[in-house]
Amino acid sequence: MDLSLVIPLYNEEESLPELSTWIEGVINKMGLTYEIIFVDDGSNDNSWEVIEMLNHKNPNIKGVRFRKNYGKSAALNRGFFLAKGEVVITMDADLQDSPDEIPDLYKMINEKGFDIVSGWKKKRYDPISKRWPSKFFNWTVRRISKLPLHDFNCGLKAYRKDVIKSIEIYGEMHRYIPVIAKWGGFRKITEKVVQHKPRKYGSSKFGAERMIKGFLDLISLTFVSKFGKRPMHFFGVIGSLLFIVGLIIAIYLTYAKFFLQGYRMTERPLFYFGLLAMIMGMQVFSAGFVAEMISRNSPRRNEYEIEKTSGITNE
Repeated sequence: MDLSLVIPLYNEEESLPELSTWIEGVINKMGLTYEIIFVDDGSNDNSWEVIEMLNHKNPNIKGVRFRKNYGKSAALNRGFFLAKGEVVITMDADLQDSPDEIPDLYKMINEKGFDIVSGWKKKRYDPISKRWPSKFFNWTVRRISKLPLHDFNCGLKAYRKDVIKSIEIYGEMHRYIPVIAKWGGFRKITEKVVQHKPRKYGSSKFGAERMIKGFLDLISLTFVSKFGKRPMHFFGVIGSLLFIVGLIIAIYLTYAKFFLQGYRMTERPLFYFGLLAMIMGMQVFSAGFVAEMISRNSPRRNEYEIEKTSGITNE
């Protein structure tokens, strides 16, 4: 199959018929074999009934429905699991992403050899209360990930099949897929300016809390990607440094107690700081030791992403 479109949705019954007709018209002109996978993230309107109706009209339109709302990352992860196309394109179901971008995105993956093409909504029709926090968020992610993308959260993206079959997303990590892919060894990542249209039906399903959750997930993702297989390198270094600082303070105060006279060791605030540093150092070091034991006993401890092999056969 040439192309899979994965479209997560939540309460978008009004936009689905128009969106599917638009997509079908664009892809039919391209002459590709395709599938459209709608992932209903626990909608409480008639979205699922609309998806079933569309499936009866066009077998290329498929759907999966969650029992409750799990979030966009879960919906995308399930869609990626089901996708069969060599190129996978994701978009939102609210008609703010234009299906007219599909041909160019497909060519950039299929002909130019990119692993990921991320959409950049250079001109946005969102209120300023969403645009400025988004700018700050994207700036922060660029600095941390070293990926020169302007719009990590754009729902319109294209992927080579190998990418989406090699990653797992959860929580609020859908906006970090390019970052996850980069840290997973995929290097051909670029962006394309795409159209962003005003919302035609309904209202936005995302609130301000997504920014807080997003930053927490970024911290978690950064840690796991760098120290997931070697947690002792993180906790051990910090714990050892704290313990050494506390030990140096304790040695100094002991020396001062016997040779400098004139005060009690426990009367100095430095004593409690040193004691705290030693206790915290031991606790952090112990946490690293436990994490290392868990990591070494994981069934995936020696699993690594292999891009290609030559002259190797499985016997």
